[in-house]
Order: sequence, then structure tokens, then C-alpha cells
Amino acid sequence: MERLFGLKENNTTVRRELLAGLTTFLTMAYILVVNPGMLGEIGNGMTPGAVFTATAISSAIATLVMAFAANLPIALAPGMGLNAFFTYTVVFGMGYSWQVALTAVFLEGLLFIILSFLNVREAIIEAIPVNLKKAVSVGIGLFIALIGFANAGLVVNDAGTIIGLGDLGAGSPLLAIIGFIIIIALYALKVPGAILIGILAATIIGIPLGVTVVPQGWSPVGSPEAPLLFQFDFSSVLSFQFFTVFFTFLFVDIFDTVGTLVGVTTQAGLVDKNGKIPRVKQALIADAVGTVSGAALGTSTVTSFVESTAGVAAGGRTGLTAFSTGVLFLIALFLSPLFLLIPSAATAPALIFVGFLMMKPVTSIDFTDPAEGIPAFLSIVMMPFAYSIAEGIVYGVLSFVILKVITRKLRDITIVTWILFIIFMLRFLFK
Repeated sequence: MERLFGLKENNTTVRRELLAGLTTFLTMAYILVVNPGMLGEIGNGMTPGAVFTATAISSAIATLVMAFAANLPIALAPGMGLNAFFTYTVVFGMGYSWQVALTAVFLEGLLFIILSFLNVREAIIEAIPVNLKKAVSVGIGLFIALIGFANAGLVVNDAGTIIGLGDLGAGSPLLAIIGFIIIIALYALKVPGAILIGILAATIIGIPLGVTVVPQGWSPVGSPEAPLLFQFDFSSVLSFQFFTVFFTFLFVDIFDTVGTLVGVTTQAGLVDKNGKIPRVKQALIADAVGTVSGAALGTSTVTSFVESTAGVAAGGRTGLTAFSTGVLFLIALFLSPLFLLIPSAATAPALIFVGFLMMKPVTSIDFTDPAEGIPAFLSIVMMPFAYSIAEGIVYGVLSFVILKVITRKLRDITIVTWILFIIFMLRFLFK
């Protein structure tokens, strides 16, 4: 262990690292519930059981690569927001099959690997305006929260007002409210695994409410369902719409990963005096490998999880933390009946709460400058209002370039941003 992970050098012990790995797993194991539930809505062969298997295995692969290649206490799994974009925008909104969506994820992962080896990711990151980067996180948070409210029946279609409150006394909305109260109470008390505990508690409470249905002869242990291996469809890769899908996956994956790496390593005290993250290239490659393997197995983009900060707070400093988390994902493979029993009303509070967590960057967005604030605002509101993460990015970039031209601040527009503007404009012309 010492040779592999350098425990003494990082002032840690095996016991501390293993406990940190367990803490990280508990805080992010909700993805084993939420991801199969979300992607499983697609149907047409994409079953919750198959997605569960893909989620667990791809999380384990990416996290173990992070452990051995980068030696960092960071765990990975299919990302929140990206799974919503996959399901509700690409498949339900644009009408693409889930096979085409997996193809976009697969190609994005391959490009991410190349960019990581060639060290050109910085150019892409710097090309996107700072305020738009922050706005994307906030917009995705609102989008995810809206999905949670809708899944629970807390908000419903309303002919008079477009959207309205559901029947809060009904089983599903009531259960979601109870689950949300449990999650925020545990979070406020700094209890590790608040989200997962809230989901499990709501599931149990849902039994007498008739929301959680336990099949006769049910057992929490079972054999994992076969994943959807190599289900790709390359027929649409040359279309403008496919480029938008592909770019959105790449854009969110890159910034989500970089932001998480900076946050977790800073909290762990691993960033050097110049602000550089140790073994960042290996960490980015681990993320990209996870995405490629996830697509090959049948799930949406795998990315670094900010919940890894919980493990760091518990003392995790090396890849041994990630290793133990990865092993727990493999063990979870044989508990699929337990995770798949959980109803959407019990996972909805987790979506709403994750939406809250993603609101934080809004406080640092510069709304005093219209050329900065308006594009950020449009990017944020268009995601939930258009029910599309991609549309939020498109309108944010378009309005940014237009306002910078009008205000004669052409120096703020990078070449890459100009290219994106032209591509997005052509998308409208040839739609």
C-alpha cells in the first residue's frame, strides 16, 4: 500500500483511507438509484437493470483508474446533469435514439482522451467566457431540480398557467416532501451520506403510503442484468444537431471535471504553491476512460464527483480512498434489486437537492455588465424553460458574441467562441 499510494508521504493511514472511501461511496451511491431511474424512462431496450449494471461497472473502472494512474482521492460515476441531457434533451427532445446518444458520449470520450494527452484542454476551457461557465452549472441545477419536482408530481402541467402545483397530499408528492426534509436536515447536520440516507428512508416510508411496491419473494441480493454492450449508431454524426449534442457532452464534461479536480485537491491540500494540481493529466485521462467505458456499457457520461470532498473531509488523501470506493461499486452490482426497488418519488428529493448544490456559482456571476450578465441569464433560464441544456449553451454563446460586438469589446471574443457562434447560427439557418 505504501509503495502504491505513498501513504506516509501524504500523512495518512490505510484505515483512514478506507473509511474515507466508504464515506465517498455513501455520499454518491444515490447515482446507482437515480441514473437507472432516469435513463430507464427511455425504454426501447434500455432497461433500469441494464443501466444499473453499466453505472456500477463504469464507475468502478473510472475510479480504479483514478486510484492507480493519478493516485488522487477522487471517485467517478455517470454525472448528474449529463444524464438528464442524455434522456430529456437528446432522446425525448431531439428525437434521437439512445443508441445515437451513446455514440455521442463515446466519441466525446475519445476526443477527451486525445485532448488530455495533447494538453489542449486549456484552450477550450479558456475559450468559453468565465460567466458562461458559471451560468452553465447554475442552469443545469435548475433543470435537474425541475425534473425532480415533475417526477414527484410536485409540479404538473396546467392549461391556464403552463405549470402549476400538484396535489401535495397525494402519495408521491407527500413522500418527496418528506424525503427532501430528511435530506436537508441531515445535510445541515453534516451527516455523511445525507442524500443516500434520505432516499432509503423515503423508500421505507413509501411502503405504507403505497408508493414503494415490494414484489412477493423480493430479496435485496441478486445477479446483475447484462449491460447494453457497444450499442452505437453512427448514422447521424455529420449533422449540425449531432454536433450540438456532441459539443454539449464535451463542454460540460470538461468543465465539470476540471472544477471538481480543483475543488477536491484544494480541500485535500494537494495543490502546489503555483496552484497546479498533481498528476492532472492522468486524472483527466481517468475521467475520459470512464466516459468511453460507460458509453460502451450503456450509460451516459462518466465524470469526477464533487461528493469526493466528503471522503477528503474524512481524511482521504491518496488513491487508496478511490480504490476502496471503486471496490464498493463492484460489490453494489449484486445489490441491484435493493437499488431498483426505490421509486422515483424517493429519488426526486435528491434531484432537487443536487439542483440546490449547483446554484452556488450564481453569486459570483457579474450581472452589472449587460454584455456579461445577459448571456449568463439567458444560458441559465433557457435550460429549464426550453427543457434543454444544449439550448442554454447555444443562446448563451450567441447573445455573448452579439452583445460584445454591439459594445465594441471584440477582444473578449476568442477564435473558438467565434467558431461556435458561426456553427450555432448555421444550425438555425439549416434547421
